[in-house]
Amino acid sequence: MFTGLVEEIGEMRRIGRQGEAMLLSISAHRIMDDLKLGDSVAVNGVCLTATTIHQGMFTVDVMPETYRNTNLRELQPGSKVNLERAMAAGGRFGGHIVQGHVDGVGTIRSLSTDQNAVVYEIAPEQADLFQYIIPKGSITLDGISLTVVRTTEASFTVSIIPHTLAETVLAHKKAGDSVNIECDILGKYVDHLLHYSSGKTRDKKGTKPGISQDYLAEHGFV
Repeated sequence: MFTGLVEEIGEMRRIGRQGEAMLLSISAHRIMDDLKLGDSVAVNGVCLTATTIHQGMFTVDVMPETYRNTNLRELQPGSKVNLERAMAAGGRFGGHIVQGHVDGVGTIRSLSTDQNAVVYEIAPEQADLFQYIIPKGSITLDGISLTVVRTTEASFTVSIIPHTLAETVLAHKKAGDSVNIECDILGKYVDHLLHYSSGKTRDKKGTKPGISQDYLAEHGFV
């Protein structure tokens, strides 16, 4: 588990590709202090496992499922990436609960300034992500814990303070670039529980019913 507080910006050194599988070699400094083989590291918000560690570098494997559903496939040697080690049991919880399980990819539509902040407008590729994206709710972009400012039918915005901009890869991104999106896990679990029903309550077509007034009453919500 992570908190969405990026520890440092790493740099891609080497990228091995075999079809949709990748082997990434990443240089870092701060996180190398106690990084061990098998440790989890969030790379641009994607939970990966350190498979080798040597002289200020570590490697991670990217499986095809991750390749297809994140922006890691766009990385090139020299690319900058956000890095965060898994949260220590006694550490401070400065961001929000981040799993490192990316829900989808979004495109930066625009950047604008609002006094000391930079506002990023993001358009998710999957429209169904909007059921988990609400104003003032938590969201993770490239592994950064952020707060949603507002939403439209096709995009949402986040406001970035100067410190976050300076310490993450958002400083290197522009309109048209992609970001990994992880929605708030609490919202996903609530949505699943509200929609869940046993096989006995399936309709004649074999599908599970959606949320309705009758459903909420039957399950004690109203």
